[in-house]
Amino acid sequence: MGAVLTEELSAVAQVWRAAPHGSKGEILDSACQRLGIARATLHRRLKEIVVTEPRKRRSDAGRMALSLEDAKLISAVLMEHMRKNGKQLKSVSDAVAMLRANGLIDATRVDAVSGEIAALSDSAILRALRQYRLHPDQLLAPAPATSMRSLYPNHVWQIDASRCVLYYLPRQGKDNGLRIADHREFYKNKPANLVKAVNDALWRYVITDHTSSATYADYVTGGETGENLADVFIRAMCQRAGEAMYGVPAMVMLDPGSANTGAIFRNLCQALRVRVQINQPGNPRAKGQVEKAQDLVERSFESTLKLLASDQVDTLEKINALCARWRRWFNGTHIHTRHGMTRDAAWLHITSDQLIIPPSAEIMRELALSDPVSRVVTTMLRVNFEGAEYNAANVPGVCVGEKLMVCRNPWRDDSINAIGAGKDGHVVYHILERVVLDEFGQVAEAPVIGESYQRHADTPVQSNLKELELLATGAHNLEQAAAARKAKAVPFGGQIDPFKHIDDTRVPSAMPRRGTAHELTAPIVQLPPLTHIQAAKQLKGRFPDWSSAHYSWLQGRYPEGIPADDLDQVAAELSAAMRPTQAPTRTLRVA
Repeated sequence: MGAVLTEELSAVAQVWRAAPHGSKGEILDSACQRLGIARATLHRRLKEIVVTEPRKRRSDAGRMALSLEDAKLISAVLMEHMRKNGKQLKSVSDAVAMLRANGLIDATRVDAVSGEIAALSDSAILRALRQYRLHPDQLLAPAPATSMRSLYPNHVWQIDASRCVLYYLPRQGKDNGLRIADHREFYKNKPANLVKAVNDALWRYVITDHTSSATYADYVTGGETGENLADVFIRAMCQRAGEAMYGVPAMVMLDPGSANTGAIFRNLCQALRVRVQINQPGNPRAKGQVEKAQDLVERSFESTLKLLASDQVDTLEKINALCARWRRWFNGTHIHTRHGMTRDAAWLHITSDQLIIPPSAEIMRELALSDPVSRVVTTMLRVNFEGAEYNAANVPGVCVGEKLMVCRNPWRDDSINAIGAGKDGHVVYHILERVVLDEFGQVAEAPVIGESYQRHADTPVQSNLKELELLATGAHNLEQAAAARKAKAVPFGGQIDPFKHIDDTRVPSAMPRRGTAHELTAPIVQLPPLTHIQAAKQLKGRFPDWSSAHYSWLQGRYPEGIPADDLDQVAAELSAAMRPTQAPTRTLRVA
């Protein structure tokens, strides 16, 4: 609001306050006409500049006529009719009507003065659901997020791939052939341009170390494939001149996808004993660090490429060389707000036992293409692999005759890795030492299965969700509820008849109306006539005394063939024709 309008409104407010009862409306009407605004607008503007007394709290504020049990049942029915996309299929009105018809809820209030019992309105029920924190909007809200931490540099790496807005096309004039996709040219209504850009697009892989936020970026062509992922991961683990971050991480976090969960990357991680953490689909905040790093690389590095000469960005190798220069500058100079150090300085806090030196790139590429093999445990708790025996006694729960998945150990030639699953379901790796047949035994302590994760305690909404699940399934614990869901048990034990309120309602009968017959004429199917032999075969069973006379009659009566549709009539005619005729009675006259 302007100063003039504010001053005018202040004057109106003073006059309005001093006016006696009954004349305040005229003052407001006059002000509306003078200022050229509506009455509601005037009230809203006055509320912004005038201090008003707060409304008196109602004596029954916070009290709800709807019981908690009824609220839970109504909420459970609404959640049962909720689609995964959040669409509510059953309205509150229908749910309440259905439950009332089945006698499962009361949902009424008693008038304190007259004692009259009245049904609660839908709005009152919705307010009660929100007060109880049982409203579907509250139950479907995202669960609270928790901050995760890593223990040391190279403990957790996050990997993400993204198709760049950069792509290559033939040079036009003096440009370098490097293009930035313009949304006016590349969108769904121009598929030809979109396909052209996708085929020639650059893909950007970004890897971040969770503890230090050290960033590694690399560019590939050909899309998000297992080969590209393995090559970028190998280059990130190898030591590079002028860069601090390298080594084998203990864990990597990725999005689900065919390339991220494919055999090539899985084989490489299994051989290097790297735990792979696949995030849930549709949960980008699980690895928000690398998502932000993607944005930093795009805005800080890629935006400068179009300013370079064509001979500086005409190959993928030159772009990656420029990216390496940017990485050294970015990781070595930019202060991170979380730890107050540069990314390289934070990564250099790694200790010697935490820095796992990777094998050569050639060996790691060979491991990526080598699938684990299955080997049977012998009676001596050993497995055979490439002509040697390895002790499997240290594998928890190993049994004679059981099959173990084993692969090469890239760091030692005298041992192999056995791949198993821990109690938490994560992949664990056990080192099987090459043994002499006269000595073997189990190790003193079991290998680390995996790190544990902490989470927030259940919020009231999450507790209500579990309780509603028990209520809907009629179970006493969550395991029984899951079993009931798996067994496709009817919700609420079949106590609810969803059509009872429909059947109990008297629907008026519809008055019959006079109509007009349709003029459609059914098509006539004309069958070809039967030959005399075909007709004789079908009619012979009806005449025990069948003879050549019957056949001759058919030939004489139907020389062109017998109609297939009139076979019954033909049989009747034939029967009448073959019936023996009675001789006429002769009368004798007596003279």
